[in-house]
Amino acid sequence: MSDPSTSFSTKIATLIARIYPDVDADILASKIVEAFWPDGSSRRKRARKPGNNLWSEKDALLITYGNSVVDGAHKPLDILRDFLDSYMQGTVNGVHILPFFPYTSDDGFAVTDYRAVNPVLGDWPDINRIAEEFKLMSDLVLNHVSSQSHWFNSYLQGHAPYDRFFFEASPEDDLSSVVRPRTHPLLREVETANGKRHVWCTFSHDQVDLDFRNPEVLLEFLRIMRLHIDNGVRIIRLDAVAFLWKEVGTPSIHLPQTHAIVQLMRLLCDYASETVVLLTETNVPNAENLSYFGNRNEAHAVYNFTLPPLVLHAMLSGTARYLNRWQVTMPPAQLGCAYLNFTASHDGIGMRPAEGVLPEEEKSRVIDAVKAFGGRVNMRALPDGGEAPYELNITFFDAMKGTFAGEDDMQVARFLTSQTIMMALEGIPAFYIHSVTACPNDLDAVEKTGQNRSINRHRWDYPTLRALLDDPQTPQAQVMNGLRERIRIRCAHAAFHPNATQFTLQLDERIFGVWRQSLDRDQSIFALHNVSAETVEVSPFSINLIEGEDWVDLLSGERIAADHGNIAFAPYQCRWITNRRKG
Repeated sequence: MSDPSTSFSTKIATLIARIYPDVDADILASKIVEAFWPDGSSRRKRARKPGNNLWSEKDALLITYGNSVVDGAHKPLDILRDFLDSYMQGTVNGVHILPFFPYTSDDGFAVTDYRAVNPVLGDWPDINRIAEEFKLMSDLVLNHVSSQSHWFNSYLQGHAPYDRFFFEASPEDDLSSVVRPRTHPLLREVETANGKRHVWCTFSHDQVDLDFRNPEVLLEFLRIMRLHIDNGVRIIRLDAVAFLWKEVGTPSIHLPQTHAIVQLMRLLCDYASETVVLLTETNVPNAENLSYFGNRNEAHAVYNFTLPPLVLHAMLSGTARYLNRWQVTMPPAQLGCAYLNFTASHDGIGMRPAEGVLPEEEKSRVIDAVKAFGGRVNMRALPDGGEAPYELNITFFDAMKGTFAGEDDMQVARFLTSQTIMMALEGIPAFYIHSVTACPNDLDAVEKTGQNRSINRHRWDYPTLRALLDDPQTPQAQVMNGLRERIRIRCAHAAFHPNATQFTLQLDERIFGVWRQSLDRDQSIFALHNVSAETVEVSPFSINLIEGEDWVDLLSGERIAADHGNIAFAPYQCRWITNRRKG
């Protein structure tokens, strides 16, 4: 029988050789272990076995900023906790608090101090209290740091170790193949104690890219990971991780060293005594995104980035044709891995994940509709000097104002259908706070900040929000109550386990349907969703409903008889049909 400590040592040495072939592997391995387990006592003797027990059908996440809800009198993190307890308790069991550190720009993603909580929000004890009630997700913003951080100021002054923390290049270098998510110049010229330098800035000139070719940078982030874990974080989101490793003359995205670093972090998490889930954030075409599962040895979970633009298109067009075609080709997540499903987040609706899935003319129709509903479009630079849409900036609720034909009065029903589709699919559902609160576009924030993304980063006044949520006639109450009911139904049924079997049904193009079966094969659910404003009928035989069984629609409570004619779907009606009322 092999020695488990030898197995760990062998794996970590192999990864070090792939990332840092010129470094003494034994010395660096010792530093890595010390960085992640500084007390030397919390490491498992054996790695956690891959399995589908890290999550269940009861898991659902809320995505929010620490100050998405404020009242001007209390700490925002206290207000957030009250909102979670008052409106989300028993509905979601996890919360992703977007970067809660001091920062200078990009609403938290230009971090100045990775070890402190932004005092405007609260402090670590406030984070700890939320972590005691909910599975807490935090951001490891590891690609870049604020240009006003201590790290970068020390770099400018030539102080070790930060003098080797940032990626430098030359304007004469061939950078034409670099994949860009933005349109600004990639390099920023700065004056340092060592003379003029040009630093690499993938996202903005206030977000300076770190140089992971220096092992000290990696070690620093492993220490930061440990700090998060010690403060109750159980899901670590690797922000913009695809851009981590750079090499002049290459696209500088998805490089082998990046994947090896993710594998190293996964290895450490699997040996941690705490249950830690590693999530990669890679807003890229689908095949590239799926590569971060590795061979069951990279991310535990990846964002399902192609889902938002395809659900958006289905709801705007009234046809699930492209959503259905894509879903048929999606592989089930590997053992021990899962998709994180979402339609909206703090960022826009990414258009790169729709590449090769939505035809160009359909993308154009989506963009035109989003603009008509008050949205904006962020562009990215192309290698040929041109530009292409990178993301659509709009609240998902306002994106449901109408269809390609224009606005109508079915916004709430259309929106609830979009979220119900996301809930029904293989994976863990995540809901942005401005989706569950039916938030409209914040055009005033866009004008104030000059940033398109501000349209979907509204700060609710808590008393105002409470009044809206407590009035059953408002869209906010209708959406909140509708989502809470459907999430609770989902959580009660094992066929919605994130890894339960899934088969995409071939039906009328106005109906998007999947068949889910629990891991123990004891429950099946036919999840059918009308994406159109028309009444649609579905034959019970087209979904193989067995005659004589007692079928029921979990969402309406209606009994479904397989031998009593077609099943009718009102505009935007969803049905979750099963012959077992409990999971």
